[in-house]
Order: sequence, then structure tokens, then C-alpha cells
Amino acid sequence: MNWEKLLSAKRWGNEDRFAGNQKEARSEFQRDYDRIIFSSPFRRLQNKTQVFPLPGSVFVHNRLTHSLEVASVGRSLGTIFYNKFKTQDPNVDETCPLLCEIGNIIASACLAHDLGNPAFGHSGEAAISHYFTNGDGKAYQDQVSKAEWKDLINFEGNANALRILTHQFAGKGTGGFALTYATLAAIAKYPCASLAGHNKENIYTKKYGFFQSEQSGFEKIAVEMELIKVQEEPMVYKRHPLVYLVEAADDICYNIIDLEDAHRLKILSYAEVETLLIPLCNDPKLPERLATIEDDDAKITLMRAKSISTLIGLCSNVFYEQQEAILSGDFNQSLMDAIEQPFLSVMKEIERISYKKIYNYASVVQIEVAGYKVMGGLLEEFIPAYLQNESKYHKKLVELIPKQFLTQETDTYTKIQSVLDFISGMTDIYAVELFRKIKGISFPSMS
Repeated sequence: MNWEKLLSAKRWGNEDRFAGNQKEARSEFQRDYDRIIFSSPFRRLQNKTQVFPLPGSVFVHNRLTHSLEVASVGRSLGTIFYNKFKTQDPNVDETCPLLCEIGNIIASACLAHDLGNPAFGHSGEAAISHYFTNGDGKAYQDQVSKAEWKDLINFEGNANALRILTHQFAGKGTGGFALTYATLAAIAKYPCASLAGHNKENIYTKKYGFFQSEQSGFEKIAVEMELIKVQEEPMVYKRHPLVYLVEAADDICYNIIDLEDAHRLKILSYAEVETLLIPLCNDPKLPERLATIEDDDAKITLMRAKSISTLIGLCSNVFYEQQEAILSGDFNQSLMDAIEQPFLSVMKEIERISYKKIYNYASVVQIEVAGYKVMGGLLEEFIPAYLQNESKYHKKLVELIPKQFLTQETDTYTKIQSVLDFISGMTDIYAVELFRKIKGISFPSMS
């Protein structure tokens, strides 16, 4: 793969207007960032679970604040790479004029990377999958293809993000968000079909990156950018190189900031967080500085900033040094898993503690289970209503689905996807409120 092709400024849905990569096109990637940040799906991330669902009065990270922070870290990773590259090749701006835009491409991709996640985070994804594997949705298996069924029983937020960004929803015009090909490719963490996904041998097939409905669209992007095709059926491509930096930005943020949130919620003590973060700060004078600060939250804020700075440096070094393997599609691990010791061991310990004490904390699990029931309950009402639409009750439920999510197609897979577009886009609070109303738990008011 080569950077000139990989940094395509061609826009999805507006391909006929593309006149080739030009210096004037440098602002195209900044326009991607603005389009995402002003969009409704992005705003809804404000009320979507990051780790701690519906946290109450203590404000911790949600999907929106997480995405903004990931974008900030991602821009730094991209800018550092460009600066190093230019030191090696002072003429790079002439030979590859869009390389200086890598920071903006990554920032835009980071903003968009979680757009496809449903309410209640990974439990929302699991609830959708469970409806088809163990719920009433099993009845539809014979009405869809094998590949389409695989999409449904392993609902994937990564694939859903690509759908949100490229799908033409009813009444919303053409081209989806009309983002550049480079930004779209940079969010494709697992560039393969669902039939090829969940193969842990390769980093790009651990999950999957596009539904059957978006497969031809993804291939169009991949061909334009000359991504490396691994196999035709089921379709698998090697990652776009910038995916590694988007992934690293995400890994850096959630690993470090989840500790900060856990302290605010009194899940972890200050001493526990300090023990984990001090080795990452890589500053022998830091203990003296911390001793002058009284507030524990302020101390953790300082350690968080220094830890993130250290990890940005480490991951950017790996990306720069492994350029050849990454461009040839032979780098089969995340940047975070390739950082040097002793920092790698520290990150593994943070991961272990996070799973043990944060992600399995009682109240976190309880609310995730409740969210699981909410998502499953919405599916068991709306999917039969839209597919059958026979009774007055079904017709009333369909009236609750916004017109943008309805389809003129009659096949089962497309109609199910229409309902999933509606339900997966809900915020946590809206999903709970709608569930309570249609189940008769609470009665809607006229206001």
C-alpha cells in the first residue's frame, strides 16, 4: 500500500466531483471532522454508555466525551508521525501533499468510531445478538441468507458505524455523511465480512467491519485506496494503516480514563490508581510534585495527563518504526501490544484490574443486565410489528418508527435492519422511556 492512494480525499456519494488529490483538498478532512461533530448521531453519544451506564449525579465519561478525547489523542499520534516522516524526507509535502493531513483524518475517524454502538454499550450489542440466537428472532433464520444471518446473530457496532456513515436513509439525501474515503477506511478496524469475523488469528478478523448491505460499498473504498485483499469469499481485506493509530488512541483513552472514572465513583481508591499510573508517567520528580497537591482528583488528573503523553510517544514510535510491515499488511498486533517494557506489563496490569474491579463492579453489571432487557424488549415488539404489520397493534408500533428508518424493500433482512437502525440509534434514556411506555410500565403524557 502507498500513502498517496491511502489518503484519498474522494467523497462518498460525491465521487463525480473528485478531481484527484490536490493541495487545495487539504481542508477536506477538517470538513469531515466538522460534519461528524455537528451530526445528530454524534450528539446522541452524549447519552450512550461508555463504561458506567446512567451514572447519576457523578459525571463520568459517556460515548461523546470519550470520542472527543480519543480524537484529541488521535490527532497527536498522526501529527507526530507526519513530523517524523518529514524529518526523514524533507520533500514529502511535494511527493505526498496530503500526508500532513494525517492528524485530521485520524481525529475525524476517532470521532466516528463509536457512532454505531447501541445504547448500553456492549450489553446492547449482546442483547441484539441474543434476540436472534435465543429469542423470538430465531424464527427469521430461514428467511435470510447465511451471511445475512451471521450479521444478525453477531451484531457489531463497528459495522453499524460504517452503515450510519454511508447508508442513504429515507428523506436524508444521498451519500450519507459524504465523508472522504480516507476517513471511512480509517474506522474499519476489522475489514472483513461477518462470515470471516471472530477469527482471533488475525487482528483484522477478530470481529467484522461491514454488514452484507454495505459490503459492495466497502469494496468500492478498498479498491480505490488499493487496500490489500486477503480473500474474495467471504471478503477479507488488510487494514488501512491509519486504523492502527485510531485503535491506539482508543486504547490509550479508555485504559487510562476508566481508572479516573472508577476513582470518582469510589470503585478504586486513590492508592490503587496511583500504583497503576505512576510507572506510566515516566517522571522521577512526579512524587515530589504530587506531594504539593492536596486534592486526590487533581493528583489523578495530573497522572492521567502524563500517562497519556507517555503512551502517545510509545505508540507513535511503534507505528513509525513498523511502517514497512504495516504498509505491507504484515503487522498482526495492536500498537499498544507492541510497546516496550516495562510499560507493556503496566498496561496489562491495568487491563487485569479494570476487568476484575471496574467492568465487573456490581452496580455496573446490574444496570447492564437491565439494559439488556430493555433492548431485547424493544426488539421483540418492533421487529414482528414491522415484518408482519397485520394487527392494529402492529400498525401503531410502526407509526412510532421515524420515517427515515423505513424502507421500500420487502425482504426480511432489509426490514430487520431498518428496525435495528432505529433501536441501535437510541440513547440509553430514550430506550428506557420507550420500553416502559410500550410495555405499560409507565403512561406517556401529552406534553
